Amino acid sequence: MNNEQTTVSDIDSADIINRGRRVVEIESKAVQNLVNKIDETFAQAVEMLLKCKGRVVVTGMGKSGIVGKKIVATMNSTGTPAIYLHPSDAVHGDLGMVRSEDIVICISKSGNTEEIVNLIPLLQRIEVPIIAIVGNPDSKIAQHAQIILDISVEQEACSLDLAPTTSTTATLVLGDALAVTLLEKRDFTREDFARFHPGGHIGKRLLLKVQEMMIKGDATPVVSESVSLTDAIIEITSKRLGATCIVDKGGRLSGIITDGDLRRLLGRTLNINSLTAADVMTKNPKTIRPDTLAATAMQQMEMYSITQLVVVDERYTPVGIIHLHDLVKAGLAQR
Repeated sequence: MNNEQTTVSDIDSADIINRGRRVVEIESKAVQNLVNKIDETFAQAVEMLLKCKGRVVVTGMGKSGIVGKKIVATMNSTGTPAIYLHPSDAVHGDLGMVRSEDIVICISKSGNTEEIVNLIPLLQRIEVPIIAIVGNPDSKIAQHAQIILDISVEQEACSLDLAPTTSTTATLVLGDALAVTLLEKRDFTREDFARFHPGGHIGKRLLLKVQEMMIKGDATPVVSESVSLTDAIIEITSKRLGATCIVDKGGRLSGIITDGDLRRLLGRTLNINSLTAADVMTKNPKTIRPDTLAATAMQQMEMYSITQLVVVDERYTPVGIIHLHDLVKAGLAQR
């Protein structure tokens, strides 16, 4: 290995770009070739996994193991219970996590990984079905599997054709194909996904409802149509939401007055003493229901360039206001 420090002048940018593109081209070709390997055998694997009464146990050594862990994570988040089993740890006690109702997925480029080959007789004692994801359908692991998924590639992206690169990409994509197909065959919904992702941005967008974020009760600014504009301004100022709901005699929402409405009014006239709330309000304001996702409220505000929505019940009675600032503070802004 050359330990001399490389200077900026020594770098051939064109050569670097070509090398990077070559890697992407080799790996993308391998993924495209994988399309033709999604066949009846793949369908059989999905059917077996759908019928699994236990968990999907994924095992693999080295980089295959790392890819296996990612497949496990994707399956868990999309409704397929899965765990990762290190093949070396399995023979030192971790095999106890495997049950006959489980299904084991063995990942190996060569299909002859010694640690997995040694593990197979132990799995057979438990009578657990095996799905082999291998680059050699005639390998030892494949010979003992109920289903063989072929992830063989023409070449690794590594110029030495040694480091697992293209093969691990193909395995990762095949794992995604399994997980997503299982998700769709189970009719896994956005609500199901939200249950497994309660934290962070995704969880908030899928779980948080308007009723959890809205200003409600006595903090909601509301005045009747007949009150003076002065009283309406006092309500807006005291509740500090930049607006007030206007209701008719039956308590139903008939309009809204915002800070913007007041600024535009004062741009036309300063004679406001004789005006009522009904004279100034914007009729038919944008509204939302309490059980709507807060993320939907955010989308509506962005669509109409407004900073608040009136929350109404089934009688069209205002029960609260949800404000843009609160949604942004909660982390619901698009990223």
